[in-house]
Amino acid sequence: MTPMDIKQRIKDQVTGAPVVLYMKGTPQAPQCGFSALAVQVLNACGVRDFAAVNVLADADIRQGIKEYANWPTIPQLYINGEFIGGSDIMREMYQSGELQKLLEATRQKA
Repeated sequence: MTPMDIKQRIKDQVTGAPVVLYMKGTPQAPQCGFSALAVQVLNACGVRDFAAVNVLADADIRQGIKEYANWPTIPQLYINGEFIGGSDIMREMYQSGELQKLLEATRQKA
């Protein structure tokens, strides 16, 4: 797959659902602590229905997502097609109430 194909696939994924989480493993079985934290934060915000992309299942996506957001680590959260950040940023935004506001807006659109 060419880098352009991968970028397009990622773009389709991040714009295909209001909330998209690139993570190691699945929401039911996260494969790293940071991914587990990201799922916990989303759940704490009342988000049960989000698109999760397991980067361990696709090496092209695993590398491509880092380049797409210019962000070196996984997990990565996207809301309405916009890159939000990794688990640390998610936790900080949750603690400040900012993440809940962003996620609330996605529910009103749905």
